[in-house]
Amino acid sequence: MRAKTLRPLSLLLVALAASALTNCGGSPDASSTKTEVVAAFYPLAEVMRWVGGDLVSVTDLTPPGAEPHDLELTSNQVDAIRDADLAVVTGGEFQPSLEDAARQRSGATLVAIKSPGIKGNDPHVWLDPKTMSLVVNSTAAALAKVDPAQSQVYKRRAIATNKRLDALDSEMANGLAKCDRRVIVTSHDAFERLGARYGVRVESIAGFSPEEDPNPRRIAQLADLVKKYRVTVIFTEELVSPRVAEVLAREVGVGTEVLSPIEGLSPEAAESGDDYFSLMRRNLAQLERALGCVSR
Repeated sequence: MRAKTLRPLSLLLVALAASALTNCGGSPDASSTKTEVVAAFYPLAEVMRWVGGDLVSVTDLTPPGAEPHDLELTSNQVDAIRDADLAVVTGGEFQPSLEDAARQRSGATLVAIKSPGIKGNDPHVWLDPKTMSLVVNSTAAALAKVDPAQSQVYKRRAIATNKRLDALDSEMANGLAKCDRRVIVTSHDAFERLGARYGVRVESIAGFSPEEDPNPRRIAQLADLVKKYRVTVIFTEELVSPRVAEVLAREVGVGTEVLSPIEGLSPEAAESGDDYFSLMRRNLAQLERALGCVSR
């Protein structure tokens, strides 16, 4: 009688123990099989999502609405950079503290401006679709190194992404081919690669950092340039103060408009479903109006 009473209880305890082992890690969570990626900011996170898809888990270290140049890393972010399977940064000291943390890693790190085929040190590689394609290729190669079993998947996704970038490049080339003017003035020096690709001269108020204060001599030079080249608008951007651009615009009697450097999504843009491609096409429309372009 005693043995018959204990046997069901023993079986129940064994079953409970097995269940506990399963819930505490005996069976791995499906998400743990994904390649863990940390990306410096929005455009690089997007590239990882395009190429990696459901095979990667991407952490964007710059939150929506934050200016990436001003990013101050938290201790948790430093840990995330250290522990990720792959880190991707821009390079060119675009985000010095983040790039320094990435240099301390023992794991794989992709530096976007060192992608094969990219020339020069301008970090704004994503604003030229053709250069962005080179980043896509290096992203596929970097993911394949940390996850070789899925290398062909990454390659196929990179090819598909580059077809979209080629289509965007064609739209921009056609849109900016025939224009009354070829000069724009921007808040900071983010658009040189875009300008070089499509034959637009870009003059900026500040340097690579949008927070850099221009000197009065530079403002005077730009005022003369606006008049000489019949510039119709001074371009500001979403994530930094337009104060200096508005001062220049008032001085020369023109308006201001937003030209996005796509360094991050504002909360409003993120909520409305904007992405890299929609913002680039919005930039194209802004440039066409400012330059008096006629699409072919």
